[in-house]
Amino acid sequence: MFEPTQRFAAVIADIDAANSHDPRTIEQAGATRPYEVVYAERMTRRLEMMYPDASELLRIAARGQHIRRFDIPRTRYAQGRDGYNEWRRACREHHAALIGSIMHRHGYDSRDIAHVAKLVRKEHLKKDKESQALENVVDVVFLEHYFEEFHDKYRHYDDAKIIDIIAKTLRKMSPKGHQAALALDLPEPARKLVVAAVEREAAALARLAEIAID
Repeated sequence: MFEPTQRFAAVIADIDAANSHDPRTIEQAGATRPYEVVYAERMTRRLEMMYPDASELLRIAARGQHIRRFDIPRTRYAQGRDGYNEWRRACREHHAALIGSIMHRHGYDSRDIAHVAKLVRKEHLKKDKESQALENVVDVVFLEHYFEEFHDKYRHYDDAKIIDIIAKTLRKMSPKGHQAALALDLPEPARKLVVAAVEREAAALARLAEIAID
């Protein structure tokens, strides 16, 4: 069982405090809460479910991988894939820098800080177990909590387009992630789209399973 250290608890508290300034809110259990605080808590819960033996550093990365994302609005960047990718890169660097500063303040050394930065930047996916674990958790949390919001936002997309987007997400995951995704209690329309993407990508996912590291 994971036993948090004092410095770990301090880092998590600082991440939550940083996210508490999010101007966006979400309704949860009858209360209005900062959007990124809720997201970070969902990441932690899903990580604990999928990887109960996760390291302290992976837990920090999961909790803080969207820290103060609201500082960098998507609207600052051009529409389309190039603009989206540029925004994502800027966000990852921002998150890594903020988490690094917090960790340094609480006594973590440069090697630990660099490792968490690597995870948050999604480096070495498919090659590093913790990078893959974080990606699996990110994608399962998206499907569980945010897919309906995404689908509604892009309701002008036909099913083929949505299935293609899900398929690209599945290819970033490992079999452990796929199993968790398929076990989710999704609304039937969403579940049908996920299953359709899994079926479409069956051959590719089988090849990826052969080299999976988790």
